[in-house]
Amino acid sequence: MKMLGVAAFIATILVSSSCNKEFVNTLPDSFKNDTLGVGDGSRRVLYLILDGVKGSVVESLGPKNISLITKRSMFTYDGLADFQRNNLTDAGAWTTMLTGVDYTKHQVQSNDFSGFDNQKTPTVFTRLKAEIKNVRTVSFASATGLNSTLAKDATEKKNLANDAAVKDAVIAELSTQDPSLLVAQFKGAKEAAGNDYSEDNTAYTAAIGKLDDYVGEIMAALQARKTYNGENWLVIIASNKGGGASGGEPGSNIYEDESRNTFVTFYNPKFTSANYVKPNVDALPYAGVGPRFASNNGSTNGVAFLNSNTSIGNFGTTGEYTLMFKVRNDIGREVNYPMFVGKRDPASTGVNEGGWGFLMGGNSFQIDWALYNRPSGKINQIDGVWHTMGFTIAPSGSARNLKVFADGALQNTSNIAGRNADNNYPLRIGTDASSNSNILVRDLVILNKALTDAEMGTYMRKEFGIDNPYFANAIGFWPGNEESGEKMFDRSGKGNNFDFSESIQFANFMDISPNISPNISQSAFLAVPNGVDIPVMIYNWMNISVPKTWGLMGKFYNPTINLPKD
Repeated sequence: MKMLGVAAFIATILVSSSCNKEFVNTLPDSFKNDTLGVGDGSRRVLYLILDGVKGSVVESLGPKNISLITKRSMFTYDGLADFQRNNLTDAGAWTTMLTGVDYTKHQVQSNDFSGFDNQKTPTVFTRLKAEIKNVRTVSFASATGLNSTLAKDATEKKNLANDAAVKDAVIAELSTQDPSLLVAQFKGAKEAAGNDYSEDNTAYTAAIGKLDDYVGEIMAALQARKTYNGENWLVIIASNKGGGASGGEPGSNIYEDESRNTFVTFYNPKFTSANYVKPNVDALPYAGVGPRFASNNGSTNGVAFLNSNTSIGNFGTTGEYTLMFKVRNDIGREVNYPMFVGKRDPASTGVNEGGWGFLMGGNSFQIDWALYNRPSGKINQIDGVWHTMGFTIAPSGSARNLKVFADGALQNTSNIAGRNADNNYPLRIGTDASSNSNILVRDLVILNKALTDAEMGTYMRKEFGIDNPYFANAIGFWPGNEESGEKMFDRSGKGNNFDFSESIQFANFMDISPNISPNISQSAFLAVPNGVDIPVMIYNWMNISVPKTWGLMGKFYNPTINLPKD
């Protein structure tokens, strides 16, 4: 894949003129078109890396110079250092920002850069040295390790004592030298934060304010270059990472990982301002296809039986278990007694028939368990909204507690010690033929472990899958995402599939439910600039073709141009 889209853009901005009151807008009226070559000397990048500067804090503070820059930038306060869930370090973040791949490729997770191989995942310094003849690349850093590992191929590199020294070196370079890529790393905000990366930490916010002052001085020095009118600069300002506890469970919302929250801006005086905002993942719909289990007084009867193994769903008198599923009841009115998930004589409505089952109970539900009175739920489940239901079984002293849950909350606790509900009926989804019902059931799972109350609150609302930490405990897992066919497949690897009746229907759905947190698509985390995107932007700006063999993981953000008005 070749990423040369910015070449046409550069041609446009270099033959247009406009007034930018925020920063001086002086760009050449014309220049040599070098689309077929690699670099003509006018395209340059100034890249400022701000360690530990959270995007949310930058947005809250609104620093003067950074705010002015955003008026001619593609930017985000919701940026991500990367879209992974490992523990993030400074070294890992820098490596991502300078190679265009994350730790799954560059291998850097610790601050000693262990695992890094510049031959396998070259940095921008190495790539530019190979691609552009006589290129001058520079790296100034206030933290140790960055230059010696990541800037080996820079034309010039300096380790400096503090941020002020880095700022002075940048200004001197811009005033006296001819860099094509100038990278500067600042650590002051991270050092000031300690363990508090919030706007309530005055030392932290003051450090960000000082960095903003440095940005203003650097921009003034850039625009004071004698050759500035004949140059075309892309200015990148980006946090290496945010701050706070780092990492998350598989499937977790990466936007909630404050260590990954970054500020990123791509500035050029001809850019139109574009703010990239994170999507509201809490408002994502629960969407897919699922079996509809409908019965209408015998005229239809959509059910599923686990005929291949009638021991599934027997819980004996010892051991611990969890069962949970998601259900949407579309009947729209109160119905009593028909069992819709359970293991007993399907025609039975009496407690004295034994077995166990979830039953309709007015506008809520109840559960029968082995000749035991019916503990009932406390939710309204006939509202056409997706709900979650389930139970745990666990010993507690001489008792064996059956805890019934709905929408992640405990509904009822009963002692079922000595009450054996085992039988030879198959596990069943759907009511008997003489009932009126209309439900969708998804994500049925049985575990050989009792989850805690807190874990039920967490995992009932999530979609179960191989990323779940208790996947290995699954006795059976039936997502119910079939679009057709005769089987509801067991995806636990045990092969205990349900058989659908002939009357089963399959329904598409796309619903927002307060009770379910759907799996978040990886694309949701690519909606804002990530650290891996920055090298892609640099190569495009420098008119360097990026082949697939480089294996870059970032994407190109196409700027909108502020064209002159008639």
